[in-house]
Amino acid sequence: MITIKCATCGEKVFRYQKIGKGRLWHCWKSRIVRDYSIKEGKSIKCKCGNLIGLDEGKWIKLKRKSFTYTGTKLTN
Repeated sequence: MITIKCATCGEKVFRYQKIGKGRLWHCWKSRIVRDYSIKEGKSIKCKCGNLIGLDEGKWIKLKRKSFTYTGTKLTN
């Protein structure tokens, strides 16, 4: 389980179940355990207004360098 935080203010944006190794390019909506984000149309933002990503249907495409994350990835 990893915690995705805003790179600007450090607030939590998601608690996410990352499976497999590799970079975090997008978040599957079905794996988001807790959502602290603000949605404005297709935009997913932090409470401070920083754009984190865009809603692409089944997943959220994350904007590079707009977030940080901590925690461990599940490996299969």
